[in-house]
Amino acid sequence: MSQFTLNLIFIGASFALYIGIAIWARAGSTAEFYAANRGVSPVMNGMATAADWMSAASFISMAGLIAFTGYDNSTYLMGWTGGYVLLALLLAPYLRKFGKFTVPEFIGDRFYSRTARIIGVVCLLIISITYVIGQMTGVGVTFSRYLAVSNSTGLWIGAALVFCYAVLGGMKGITYTQVAQYVVLIIAYTIPAIFIALQLTGHVLPQTGLFGSLAGGDTKFLTKLDQVVTDLGFANYTGHHKSTLDMVLFTLALMIGTAGLPHVIIRFFTVPKVSDARSSAGWALVFIALLYTVAPAVGAMSRFNLTTTMWPGAAEGETFSQPAVSLDQIDNAPELEWMRNWQVTGLLGWEDKNGDGLIQYYNDKGEPSEALAATIAEQNLQGNELPTVNNDIMVLANPEIANLPGWVIAIVAAGGLAAALSTAAGLLLAISGAVSHDLVKGWLAPEISEKGELMAARISMAVSILVATILGLNPPGFAAQTVALAFGLAASSIFPVLMMGIFSTRINKQGAIWGMLAGILSTLIYIFTYKGWFFIAGTNMLEDTAANWLFGISPASFGVIGALINFGVAYLVSNATEEPPVEVVELVESIRIPRGAGTATHH
Repeated sequence: MSQFTLNLIFIGASFALYIGIAIWARAGSTAEFYAANRGVSPVMNGMATAADWMSAASFISMAGLIAFTGYDNSTYLMGWTGGYVLLALLLAPYLRKFGKFTVPEFIGDRFYSRTARIIGVVCLLIISITYVIGQMTGVGVTFSRYLAVSNSTGLWIGAALVFCYAVLGGMKGITYTQVAQYVVLIIAYTIPAIFIALQLTGHVLPQTGLFGSLAGGDTKFLTKLDQVVTDLGFANYTGHHKSTLDMVLFTLALMIGTAGLPHVIIRFFTVPKVSDARSSAGWALVFIALLYTVAPAVGAMSRFNLTTTMWPGAAEGETFSQPAVSLDQIDNAPELEWMRNWQVTGLLGWEDKNGDGLIQYYNDKGEPSEALAATIAEQNLQGNELPTVNNDIMVLANPEIANLPGWVIAIVAAGGLAAALSTAAGLLLAISGAVSHDLVKGWLAPEISEKGELMAARISMAVSILVATILGLNPPGFAAQTVALAFGLAASSIFPVLMMGIFSTRINKQGAIWGMLAGILSTLIYIFTYKGWFFIAGTNMLEDTAANWLFGISPASFGVIGALINFGVAYLVSNATEEPPVEVVELVESIRIPRGAGTATHH
């Protein structure tokens, strides 16, 4: 059976499962559409939350970022996991206690202001649309390779699938779909990791294999990887090379951004009781850890396989002026079939700069030796012809590079799509809830019927899918990079206002409004200065390099500064204006008493 047929079978079967679940669990009321009628068990909600949380950035892109950078990109692991602990301890139980359907509804009621609620909606839309672009990027990458279609065609296929089950099922359908997607993605991530760990280290567990020795020898795997990459002129894989300040700020931005993500927060509105919110957060951490503890091994082992496949002599210490591979080999060698497969997607490519039929790489870091300088002159080498490899392909290509069975490759394809689609559905639900419940029912048409509100939710979700797909055609970075920007926006806008809303009785509506505006606008301006206005290439005011960043703070790390601005402005404005009403103070104090679940209310 051909690989393409296997891909179709595995991807088609998973799609049929998702759509079947959506039809079975179709939402018939707004309570089911927004919060699954608050009837989801903690274990199932934990699994659904893990799928919602582990997006294309976690499944497809994170290990790729670690593979090409090494230790420095462990910030993704630390920030995302640590943020979940913050969310579980500081926000989830109290928000569930409040008993609302959406994050902007909490903001509007806590700060007794329709304006605050609408600004909350705007912040939510900016965050969620930025985030969902990263998911659609992952969908396009996966489809383009495994269904042999263009990236843009893959995006539209993914959008059609999300439309089918998210618009139909709402939170009720999405919850049960995400449980299935978690099972698919965790199997798809761990099976190839186990195969490759056994190949390279003889360990069944990738986590122990990462720190073990190479199979058949005494050399530690990470020691050998460091030797291979440094001999070829790359930075030490296990070394620390980035600015420590920026790493700390980036980790913090991911942490507090995680705790402010609307599509994750609303998952805690689906459980019956406040205690279930804490319990489901604990279960979600367990399910997330099953993937996150494997990711560093996947990143390191994929980097080793890529390097030693492209430059077979690298493992033996050959470093200078060696032809990596001939163009004829790329066209015909069985072990390089994976390169041919990915070349057609446009996500991997190379250039024979001197036209000699060889793709060459040599160590050009620092002053070349006399022998290397002579070889460069003799062969008219025009610089390294290192293939450009998109970070987002590493996890997906890893089984092909390691020459694993076809069914493993097919299940990885299904897993990558499950990760991207599960998070996309959660984000789209957060967007549609904000539009239909907070804008339409909360402001534009307060007398709208439940049926009308449900229709508005479905229409807004369909429009959101269209917008996300169009923006996903030209994303501002890899899936994980785009997602990291969304975390910075959540950190600077939603997280501070939720923290102040729960733990401070002095912050009033003026403070919340001006704090949110100051936080998100400062972060947006900083991001757009380096990334381009509205993510249009070539419109950035300054080149996106460390030398140009303010105090060495990258755009993805600026969310922490935006959060501090938000807190500071909110505090100053609140203390310069009147205190909140007595009933609001009593409400805030009652939220922090973890008794009872609170009853969902409509306004």
